Amino acid sequence: MFIYYQQNTLSTTHLSIESNSIPNEFNDYKIIHLSDLHNKIFGRNQDRLAQSVEEEQPDLIVFTGDLIDSRRYDANPAIQLIEKLTDLAPVYYVTGNHEWHSNRYDELQQQLTHSGAVILENESVFLEKGDASIQLAGIEDPAFSEGISNKAAIETGIRAALSSSLDQENYTILLSHRPEHFLTYSAEAIDVVLAGHAHGGQIRIPFLGGLIAPDQGFFPTYTSGPYESNGTTMIVNRGLGNSVIPIRLFNRPEIVSITLSRTTK
Repeated sequence: MFIYYQQNTLSTTHLSIESNSIPNEFNDYKIIHLSDLHNKIFGRNQDRLAQSVEEEQPDLIVFTGDLIDSRRYDANPAIQLIEKLTDLAPVYYVTGNHEWHSNRYDELQQQLTHSGAVILENESVFLEKGDASIQLAGIEDPAFSEGISNKAAIETGIRAALSSSLDQENYTILLSHRPEHFLTYSAEAIDVVLAGHAHGGQIRIPFLGGLIAPDQGFFPTYTSGPYESNGTTMIVNRGLGNSVIPIRLFNRPEIVSITLSRTTK
């Protein structure tokens, strides 16, 4: 019963990001951050997950990769979820490594677009409220860039995503699947990074944190919640589903609800 509870009971984490760079019009703007579904189903047609998101009354919903699992490809849970989420708020999505390794991303891409999601592939959009805007950038997972290192692929993706706004001073949020490249993100003019991939460390040990994460190994640094460096805040979502390791402990599937808050200092 305890193991079932840990895998299937959703948790919602509420975070506030405060900055004097946030436009007045975006004060109290709410972003729902989801990641790493890996084919997981929460209720019939994802009703339970969608209802939990709806209760937060989001202005924006973002998904940071691994909607599907490459080892057991099934797009239905992902598409059912996106169809429900796009009825609640605009949905923006970036790829994870499992989309690439599935060898079926072209098919998934078409289904996601048809379902109303906006896919950001090394590009930006400007979200507008009144006369103000903030920049939402997204980079594709480095697995899509064969022949170069992950770090180089991420640097190239960020440059491409921000190239149209280099002369602007918009508050900038970056969607990226991989948290282990936080120092690369914080070297850029990015205010907030939203990431996933680490699955919360899979098994969370009290007072120590996550046990193991992809591309970080044992006792990983970036697994859950906010991290700060050089004026950049990165928030890592613990994810919704599992992949290679099928069990979570002290690490329930997570919805992250982020509220932007303008400060005067």
